Parts: sequence; C-alpha cells; structure tokens
Amino acid sequence: MMREVYADHAATTPLAPEALAAMLPYLGDAGFGNPSSVHRRGEATRDAMERARAQVAGLLGALPEEIVFTATGSEANNLALKGLAWGAPAGRRRVVASAIEHPSVLEAARHLESRGFGLTLVPVTPGGLVDPERLAAALGDDVALVSVQWVNNEVGTVQPVRAIAERVHACGARFHCDAVQAAGKLAIDVGSAEVDLLSLAAHKLHGPQGAAALYVRRRLRLVPLVHGGHQERSRRAGTENVPAIVGFGAAAERAAARIAAAEPERIGRLGARLEAGLLSAIPDARRNGEPSLRVPGIVNVCFSGLDGEAVLHELDRDGITVSTGSACSAASPGPSHVLTAMGLRPEDAHASVRFSLGEGNDEAEVDRILRAVPAALERVRALAGREGSARGIASPAAGGARA
Repeated sequence: MMREVYADHAATTPLAPEALAAMLPYLGDAGFGNPSSVHRRGEATRDAMERARAQVAGLLGALPEEIVFTATGSEANNLALKGLAWGAPAGRRRVVASAIEHPSVLEAARHLESRGFGLTLVPVTPGGLVDPERLAAALGDDVALVSVQWVNNEVGTVQPVRAIAERVHACGARFHCDAVQAAGKLAIDVGSAEVDLLSLAAHKLHGPQGAAALYVRRRLRLVPLVHGGHQERSRRAGTENVPAIVGFGAAAERAAARIAAAEPERIGRLGARLEAGLLSAIPDARRNGEPSLRVPGIVNVCFSGLDGEAVLHELDRDGITVSTGSACSAASPGPSHVLTAMGLRPEDAHASVRFSLGEGNDEAEVDRILRAVPAALERVRALAGREGSARGIASPAAGGARA
C-alpha cells in the first residue's frame, strides 16, 4: 500500500516523539498522582506540570503564572470570552469579533448575545484580513472585549495583531487572540503583541490531543467557567490531565527550537511550491486568502465547478489526506463561513480544498500531490457527468467554470 501523504496539519499534527517520551512515565504506575495532593507523589506530578507550564510560557514569552491549562482550544476560547464578559465593568456589555473567527469564538459570542450582550462582527477583505480602521469604527466605550484570531484556520491569513490590540486598548476594552493556528508556526511574544488573552492547543504543534492553554495577562480579572476546587489559580476547577499537559510542555519547547531553526520557512517554501504547481496545472484553480500574509504551509484552493468534498475523497483514495476547511465545522452542511465572509459564492466555497503542510512533508510529497490532484479532479468531473446524465441534467463543462 502506498504511503500516506498527510496534508491536514491545520486539523491536527502527529504526536512528536519528544512529547510521547515525556508523557509515558505519567501514564503508568511510576508517575501517577494528583497534583493537588501534598504527599510526595502529588508533589512529583505537580512539579512535572509546573515544568510544562514554564515550557508553554516560554513559547509565548509569558510568565508561567499567566498560563491556564484547559482541555481544548475551544474551551480556552470560551473561557476567554465568557470569563472576560462576565467580569467586565458595568456599562461594557458588547463583544466585537471578526466574521471569520473559529466557531468556538463565534458561538461563545452568540451565547453572550443571547444573555443580553451586544455583538458586532467586523467584516474582512477578500483576502481575509481584518482592517484596523474598520475595526476601530466598531469600537466604543460600551465594548467589553474584542476577539480576533492571529491566523485563520482555513486560509492561513495572518492578522495585524499588534495594530488591532492598540485600537482595542485605546477604547478601554480587552483583547483576546485565538492563536491556535499560530503557535508553533510563528514566533509569538505576548508582550510585544499587547494581547490580554491568547489561546493555543497542544495538538496543533505536535503535542497530544486533550491539552490546551489560555494565556491570561497578570492581574486580569477572569470569571471561571468551571467552579469547584482551586486548581489553575481558581480559574479552572478540576484535576488536571497531567500526562497530556506534560506532553504539551515538551511539544511547546520543541516548537520553540524548531522555529529558531527556521522550520516554518522550509514549510513555507513547500507551500509555495504546492500552490504554484496547482495554479499552473489547473487553469481554473483560484487561491483563497492573502497571497503573502499567510502562515507557512496552508494552501486553500477553489476548484471551480466541482465539489470540494468529492475531491477530498478522491485524494483520500490516493493516500493523500486533505481537508475542505475547519475540522470543527466538518459536520456542517453549509458553505464555509470563512470563505463566504471573504466574498466567495456558496458554490465556490463548496468547491474549495485546504492543503496544510507540516514538518513531516517534503518536496517529493508535494510533487506527489501535484501529480494526484489533476487526475482526482478528472474523476470527480466524470462522476458528476454520469450522475447528471442519469438525472437528465447537463454536465458541467470540462474544467468547470472559469474563475
């Protein structure tokens, strides 16, 4: 059987050997223990968890005490939005977010709206950029918080985070940044970025699933979602997932080293090679997202006139794993809210496929994708033609509609 080409790193990444090795002692008899216990076994697990906290903080240029461990990036986003809103001063009862945020941000914001908060969604450019000027027009002294992602999970557009933070702070509001797709791919310094809260997840940077974190700037008031014990400095009650957190710490330290060694630049060259090859080989293919302001390795392409999910399945049969968008929205029957917010027609949003490369990919795998995609598209066209003929419907022209 042909070896898989995994090109869905934006959905999740394989567990790094360093992370697995760090976790193993805490999955067996030798390393188990409740980190809240005061005996030696509890102290040992607590020490391991605090080392991981320092490792995650190091990836962000933060202090260890500013890191709150959660189970997922979605939980971190919910804690940020709801925790800030519920603790906001009287009179600040509005939330502002970009129209292309991850569903965990948008749904948390809509939940707050259902509880009496105002909600303003800021539009983006056709490339998926939030304009600081348009954001500024949405701000006011009634705003409690603003949430704008660092990197979009579908098209990879990188937002001007510091410029946005400056606008937000000028009106007295707090700024949350979903950096789940940025951490491990871009150098992050929370101090220079001037963010108040920032979310990241272990499984996006070769750590385990089931561990994530929220950076919370010192002395910032945050109302917890989960009440009970005093874990995580009373910001998230419940016994922590020590093995996953330890793996997260090892993955974060590893990610910092790989950023320093220019691994993102190598992945960026692979992405450029893939995009150029696709646009050259498929005349009606069209790039989605900003051409240059993108995280390394994410290539989102519209294959006009075709069904992106059908393309995904044809490539999957060829041993090539890709996506049609956010993994969290995979069960949604509608078009991508990100692509439609960028101005794509619903049919073009449905025709789009995301390739997201990572450290396991190389030029040979990119070339294999480039050989496989045109053949997969032809099979999808042929299938659509046969189905259309069976229903008495004219099949689309070969190659689909021109962009």
